[in-house]
Amino acid sequence: MTVLLSALAFFILLTVLVLIHEWGHFIAARKSGVTVEEFGFGLPPRVKTLFWKGGTRFSLNWIPFGGFVRLQGENADTEARRTAPGSFGRASIPARIVILTAGVAMNFLFAILVFTLGFSVGRWTPTYLSIEEMQAAADRGEIQMQLSVLIDDVISGGGAAQVGVPPTSILTAIDGQPVRTPADVPPLQAGKKTAKYTVLTGENFAEEKTIDVPLVEGKSGVSLRSFPRDLQSPQRSFLTAIGLSLREAKVMTEQTVIGMAKLFTSLARTGRVPEGITGIVGIAQLTHASVQEGFMTYLRLAALLSLSLAVLNILPLPALDGGRLLFVLFELVRRRPANRRFELMTNAIGFAFLVLLILLITYHDILRLF
Repeated sequence: MTVLLSALAFFILLTVLVLIHEWGHFIAARKSGVTVEEFGFGLPPRVKTLFWKGGTRFSLNWIPFGGFVRLQGENADTEARRTAPGSFGRASIPARIVILTAGVAMNFLFAILVFTLGFSVGRWTPTYLSIEEMQAAADRGEIQMQLSVLIDDVISGGGAAQVGVPPTSILTAIDGQPVRTPADVPPLQAGKKTAKYTVLTGENFAEEKTIDVPLVEGKSGVSLRSFPRDLQSPQRSFLTAIGLSLREAKVMTEQTVIGMAKLFTSLARTGRVPEGITGIVGIAQLTHASVQEGFMTYLRLAALLSLSLAVLNILPLPALDGGRLLFVLFELVRRRPANRRFELMTNAIGFAFLVLLILLITYHDILRLF
């Protein structure tokens, strides 16, 4: 039952995010006087026409993910067809810019709305990229936490391993002196042969143990790192939640751009997809995990994916919204459109490249499963 629920959640997630994107293009085109020939639910081939409205065919298609919008003259191969009444190319340059960026804007707005709901009603914790950022946020009152020292690993053969110091436990004191950061440890162990560790272990770190640990040159053989304990978020106002939503969007946008740069760099150097970059299979796994965590976790995943979809689509790559936007900006600067056949060929090559890239990422996703 959980697998079926996750599969349904995955289908709904992708479909809704893509339809939100295409709805942005649809509304902007209609408002600009551009004829929308078809609004498709799913991807071709077409199963049936659901209905006609305002000159637009609303269709159901065989591939049950996402959807598409087909604008009149969007792929016209002659200047006469490109600039025919109601065609995309006939619209003013500002109107075409709005149409091309409307899908990205809708995905971005959806993410902001969900983040605002999560940071207010759901009391989500914002994304921080370092302990220092978390501590600064705690000092500002954005979050509540107790900074602790986590025994991240116990080195085999070391003194801590010999006496059974549990890994993934919290070190609270050495010889009765409190420990709050990893930097507190070396002075408390300097020149000693043994040290009395007070650690918290077990579920939710509820069990306290005291262990005499032998030292060699003041070291016990453990790997330490700072750890935010009892992490909570306070009740927030709507305005505060909006501010945190904009910050979250900025952080995740930067991480998405960095991830794409790492992807292309890694592919150019090694031909491999780096860790942390995932495709359809990885998103399915994340969806399954979020469903098990609960609806609010699933909703946060939806917001993150919507934001990623917005960032990826605005990148200046052929076949994407950002790539098509480049040709419009070229027309704005040169005061004449680019060669139509060159534009169509560039977008076709770009689309083929994107398909190959998706297949390559999916292949590495499957390899990671095993």
